[in-house]
Amino acid sequence: MELAINGKNTEIPEAVKQYIEKKFGRLDRHLGITAEAEVMISTEMTKSRQDRYVVQVTINSKGTLIRGEERGLDLFVAIDSVADVINRQIERYKGRLYNKGRGTSPLKAETITPPETQQPGKVVKVKRFPVKPMDTEEAVEQMELLGHDFFLFLNSASGQFNVVYRRNDGDYGLIEPELS
Repeated sequence: MELAINGKNTEIPEAVKQYIEKKFGRLDRHLGITAEAEVMISTEMTKSRQDRYVVQVTINSKGTLIRGEERGLDLFVAIDSVADVINRQIERYKGRLYNKGRGTSPLKAETITPPETQQPGKVVKVKRFPVKPMDTEEAVEQMELLGHDFFLFLNSASGQFNVVYRRNDGDYGLIEPELS
């Protein structure tokens, strides 16, 4: 697995780099050699000392993104915490792949509800990401692995862009565009 360690507002000592490589090097057995991981460590001057160090980890394994972020007073504690989060997400992802062939599905319902209208604001950030065709179940898995409430994807069945989202009742919704 390729492991990129970057620092933002801080220098990363060699001992910390070795600790990170030791912690995340073991993920090879779960994800395979083709996985790429990026570890971003930043230091923030906050009033709360417990949130001093921020460790973000993003893993890309054959198009599947797994992301975790933790904060801590000590850098090593934050690294341990984010490693635990990533391990839980990988176990959940592997479990879903295992159960996928057994007839169970993480997608409980495909209920469509209209989006709520909001007051118009200004665009303050633009994100770009590669889009690969996938089915609705895989999109829900990606959304859960990223920890987001919604996920935009290219539906392999219809060839259109769709959005899956988490509903307040714990189920999922699917938005399909319709030209008028």
